[in-house]
Amino acid sequence: MSNNFIDLFYQNETTLKRMSRGFPADLREEAIEVFRSTGFPDKKNEQYRYTRIEQLFEPAYNMQFSPSNINLNVRDLFTCDVPDLNARLEIVLNGFYFSQGQELKKLPQGIITGSLSKALETCPDIVKPYFSRVADHRKDSLVALNTAFAMDGLFIYIPKGTGFDNPLQVVHLPMTGLDTLLQYRNLIIMEEDTHAEIIICDHTLSPFRFLTNSVTEIYAGPNARLQYVRVQNEHLNSNLITNLYIHQEAGSRVTTNTITLHGGIIRNNTHVTLNAPHCENNTFGLFFADKNQHVDNYVRIDHAQSDCNSMQLFKGILDDQATGAFNGHILVRPEGQKTNAYQLSKNILLSDQAKMNTKPQLEIYADDVRCSHGATTGQLDDSAMFYMRSRGISFKEARLLILYAFAFEVIDKISIKPLKERINHLVDKRLRGELSRCNNCSVNCTEVHQGK
Repeated sequence: MSNNFIDLFYQNETTLKRMSRGFPADLREEAIEVFRSTGFPDKKNEQYRYTRIEQLFEPAYNMQFSPSNINLNVRDLFTCDVPDLNARLEIVLNGFYFSQGQELKKLPQGIITGSLSKALETCPDIVKPYFSRVADHRKDSLVALNTAFAMDGLFIYIPKGTGFDNPLQVVHLPMTGLDTLLQYRNLIIMEEDTHAEIIICDHTLSPFRFLTNSVTEIYAGPNARLQYVRVQNEHLNSNLITNLYIHQEAGSRVTTNTITLHGGIIRNNTHVTLNAPHCENNTFGLFFADKNQHVDNYVRIDHAQSDCNSMQLFKGILDDQATGAFNGHILVRPEGQKTNAYQLSKNILLSDQAKMNTKPQLEIYADDVRCSHGATTGQLDDSAMFYMRSRGISFKEARLLILYAFAFEVIDKISIKPLKERINHLVDKRLRGELSRCNNCSVNCTEVHQGK
C-alpha cells in the first residue's frame, strides 16, 4: 500500500512542482523518503493503536493535481445558517483555495488571506520561516505523506498589533464526481499582540467516498489571542484525518474546540508546544458517534518552558456499534517548572455494543508542577433518570436532558456567542436524531453535474 503512494508521487512529481509553485521541492523529496521508510502507522504505534490507518487508504481513491472546474457558485450552495455570525468566508474546495479570481487578498492593517501556494510564491519572506516548521514530517508518516502531496490550502497572516474584528469562517468542501483523497495544507501566522476567532467547518456536497489527510500549522506570537473552533459534519462515507500543530510564544493564549457531529472514521491529532513562559492553552472536544462510526482524538501538550497552563477536556456520546478513543499526553520538560496541566476525558455509552478506549498520559521531568488526569466511561446516571421520571418527565425527554447537560460543558467553552447558540441547536437535533448531514446544502448533490 505504501509503495502505491511512492510510485504515484514520482509519476506526478513534475505536475506537483508546476502546480504548487512556491512549495519547496526538497521538502517533498525528503517527506516521501520518510514515508517510504516508515509507511503507515500501525497498531504497534502507541499513538495510533485504536485506529487502523492503513485500512482507510486501501480503497482506490482519485487524487486531484489541479483545482476543480466547478460550474456552480459554491458560495451559494453552502449557506451558513448561523444567525448574526457576520463572519468572513473562505473556502478550500477539493484541497485548493477557492479564489474566484483573487488568490491573495490584502486586507486592512496588512492582514493577508488566500492561497498558501500563491503566498509561498509571492511573499516567501513571510511564509517560509514558518512553513513546515511546526509540523515535523520526520516524526509522523501522515504528515510526511501530506508534505509530499499537498499542493494548496489556506494562508492567513496577521501582522503585529492587528486582528480580525469579526470571526473568520473557513469551509473545507469535498465536491467531486469520484471517490477522492484530499491532502491540503493550512498555515496561520499570528505575530505579537494579535487576535482572531477562526471557525473551521468540514462539510461535503457530494455523496462519494472521501478521505482527507490535512495539516494545519498555527504560530501564535507573544501575547497573541486565538479562539479556534472546528465543526465536523460530513456524511458516513467521509473519513477525516486532521493534524493540527500549534506553536505558542510568551503570554499567548489559544483555545481550540472540536465538535464532531457526523462523519465516518475520524482521527483528530492535536500537537501543542508551549515554547515560552506564561502561555495558556485550552483544548476541548465533543463528539457523537452511532452506527459504525469511529472517532479518535489524540492530544499532545508539550510544556517546554516554565509558568504555563494547559487544560484538556474531551467528552463523547456513543450509541449502536460506534467506537471511540482518546489519547491525551502531557509532557513537562525539565525547563517546565511551575506548570499547571489538567486533562479529563468523560464518555457515555448508550448501548452494550458501543466501546470507548482512553489512555491518559503524564510525562513529567520537573518537580514544581501541578498536573492531573482523569477518565470516566459509563452509562446514563440512573439516579438522575429516576429523579426526572418521578417528576413526570418522559423517558425520552429525561434522556435528552441528561445528554444535553453532559455535552453543554464543552459547548459552553465557545466564546463566539452566535456560534455557541447554533452548536447548541445542532447538538439538540443530533441527540434527537434529526440532524441531516446535508443541512447546509441547498441542492440535491446526486442530481448536480460537477466537473473535475
